[in-house]
Amino acid sequence: MRKTKPKKRILLPDPKFNETIVTRFVNSLMYGGKKSVAYGIFYDCLDIIEKRTKENGLETWKKALENITPMVEVRSRRVGGATFQIPSEIRPARRTALGMKWMISYARNRNEKSMAEKLAGEVISASKGEGSAVKKKDDTHRMAEANKAFSHFRF
Repeated sequence: MRKTKPKKRILLPDPKFNETIVTRFVNSLMYGGKKSVAYGIFYDCLDIIEKRTKENGLETWKKALENITPMVEVRSRRVGGATFQIPSEIRPARRTALGMKWMISYARNRNEKSMAEKLAGEVISASKGEGSAVKKKDDTHRMAEANKAFSHFRF
């Protein structure tokens, strides 16, 4: 194990909405250090959401992220030669990180033209409680529920 815990890096809030969670999302959206491109994609996505739903884009995005974030996950643990899937709670920072990662990866797999449109489509469907990322969250919860019998092996 480590001797000391690493210090949390302080993220600067994004220029438009002054929110650090947006910066975290843009950082995971970014490819090859192109942060300005990632910001452009994100802000275009919010504009598309506002046009399609006639609602505030940032609020819709936050609601979608809330619908995607998982509460429990399963972790593998070897006990006496057998590997068990043990359900465990997820700490808040990892929760949002998983939600963001799922949202971005499922948006990339969509069939719209630009990344901003893909992301907007995924955000709109996630805010309604449907879409691939919400399905992934439900599958994760279902897996944890199915393996609840092994929760006494928790470390």
